[in-house]
Amino acid sequence: MSNADSTVKPLKSLAGEGVSIWLDDLSRKRIESGNLAELIENSHVVGVTTNPSIFQAAIGSGEGYEEQLADLATRGVTVDEAVRMMTTADVRAAADILRPVYDATQGRDGRVSIEVDPRLAHNTEATIAEAKQLAWLVDRPNVMIKIPATKAGLPAITEVIGLGISVNVTLIFSLDRYKAVMDAYLAGLEKAQAAGIDLAGIHSVASFFVSRVDAEIDKRLDQIGSDEAKSLKGKAALANARLAYEAYEEVFASERASKLETAGANKQRPLWASTGVKDPAYKDTLYVDELVAPGTVNTMPEATLKATADHGEITGDTVTGGYEQARADLKAVDALGISYDEVVQQLEDEGVAKFDVAWNDLLGTVAGRLADKEAQAK
Repeated sequence: MSNADSTVKPLKSLAGEGVSIWLDDLSRKRIESGNLAELIENSHVVGVTTNPSIFQAAIGSGEGYEEQLADLATRGVTVDEAVRMMTTADVRAAADILRPVYDATQGRDGRVSIEVDPRLAHNTEATIAEAKQLAWLVDRPNVMIKIPATKAGLPAITEVIGLGISVNVTLIFSLDRYKAVMDAYLAGLEKAQAAGIDLAGIHSVASFFVSRVDAEIDKRLDQIGSDEAKSLKGKAALANARLAYEAYEEVFASERASKLETAGANKQRPLWASTGVKDPAYKDTLYVDELVAPGTVNTMPEATLKATADHGEITGDTVTGGYEQARADLKAVDALGISYDEVVQQLEDEGVAKFDVAWNDLLGTVAGRLADKEAQAK
């Protein structure tokens, strides 16, 4: 076995188990240096996800954006427009690089996700309008529009799917909200079908967040401090995700979903997001090794992708046999007085707020850079 083979063997095994590996990062530098193409070629990467924090880091670094910033400053565009022009340019370029994967998988993979303005998370109509605008701006069949799974986001998901636009539903933390997301997707497919849109062309993933659940529940278990509490650390996130997969199996085996599948519809795949480990006491591939199940997506930051390639332990399906244990783990956490409903609502609120802050930081960074370019041009 060559050295190259040995370093990616766990990634190959993961892909072989029916898990699509997506990269949770994008930047102009990654595109132009050939790094993204290299990861697709050598590391089994078949998709890319972005979010406001990722773009804030990429554009904030400035690398690769100088020429476009100068052009935008010369044109005197607004800061909001400049941000949209830069982010959609990156997504369009990444979509072109991933197009062969998209074609080879009949649209299942080869996807690049871009998020609606996070400031619209609680505004249904504005989210729909923004999703349509982003799909038009990127203008690639393999783009996915990210819509947060807030209460206001649910009807927007139905509407946007109903227009035939592929959607990545993001910021899902709770099992109840995940079920509502799947319902919104099926309702969208029914709308699209009624409008005569080909269902086969519509794809969706539901981004179920993992590590943040452990980060919050572990903090509360530490505050309790008993041996029983400590023994439950690192268990809640995996339990939550495994029960999400059980819900996915149930919903897509239903008569309603089967009827749509017969008409050409695709299942909305669960996507494990927030898979970088936040507690250094845990193995850095925990949320990859322990969430292997067919028909899922795992989107990883590059550090997690490299760690998995180096020492991931892929031992087959680590999800479907664990439902009873998962229920017992969440029940044990609840018995200690930690409210599941309270935790997942807090995480959703924080998730929306974090993206909001990142977006505002990005707008501030770009405003400063446009002003610099305008000053240099005088």
